[in-house]
Amino acid sequence: MPIDWKGVYAAATTEFHPDESLDVAATKRHFERLIEGGIHGLVVMGTVGEGTSLDPDEKREVLRAGIEASRGRVPVVTGVAEYTTRGACRWAAEAEKLGADGLMVLPGMVYKAKPHENLHHFRAVAKASGLPIMVYNNPVSYGVDLKPEHVAQLADEPTIVAVKESSDDPRRITDLFNLTGNRFVILGGVDDLALESILLGAVGWVSGLVNAFPEENRLLWDLAMAGRWQEARDLYRWYTPLLHLDTLPTLVQCIKLADAEVGFGSETVRAPRRPLVGAEREEVLRIIRTAIATRPKVRA
Repeated sequence: MPIDWKGVYAAATTEFHPDESLDVAATKRHFERLIEGGIHGLVVMGTVGEGTSLDPDEKREVLRAGIEASRGRVPVVTGVAEYTTRGACRWAAEAEKLGADGLMVLPGMVYKAKPHENLHHFRAVAKASGLPIMVYNNPVSYGVDLKPEHVAQLADEPTIVAVKESSDDPRRITDLFNLTGNRFVILGGVDDLALESILLGAVGWVSGLVNAFPEENRLLWDLAMAGRWQEARDLYRWYTPLLHLDTLPTLVQCIKLADAEVGFGSETVRAPRRPLVGAEREEVLRIIRTAIATRPKVRA
């Protein structure tokens, strides 16, 4: 289905059995829960979805689960996070054949590419399929920075249509608009900068904590879109301690722990990630449980 890249896109978790094997049924149920909770789009196998931890056959299964769960209700976007450009091109082409609606493309994993190498990577993947692409810039996590002046050089690639800006610097959004006008759809990708990103012109939000709090997440979006800023700020202040979890190195474990606490899934992650333990776990649980205890009524 066509994508306008607007609204709340869930960076969805992938569910595993206790032995870390893929739990396709639970993953599909989780996708369905997110869609019922009001998300506008589903992103599978991004950072939160542990895409780089999945084998090729598992990636196919997760993408199929997303497509089956959606049933055409929301677009399904797959992460493209591979170690080589050739591998990224191969998965982009296969994802198109499997029925994905779009791609969220990351730089090559592990290698810290220089700007010209990074641009080559995105151009190559763009030519590997006909699917629309959201470029995912997250230098904090991946050590490769696609700056606004680099994004501008991709304007001649027709299938590169959106940018998920996760540099942790909301000034980048204004810089992108000043350099590229309305050429790209801009989405915020840092949960605890969501409201700031919207105010600066982002028309989409790829969220991690939406996995555990889809209704509240959607309400925040709707309030901001309606210009009901005081109500949006009040909700954001409740939500922000949770949203801070999205910026930690252990964001996947934190989000999955939140999923488990609200009954939406398991906290099982795939090694080398391990579940939170000790004081760190207790502090994250305190944040989650405080939010649950003070949860606002969800009504637009």
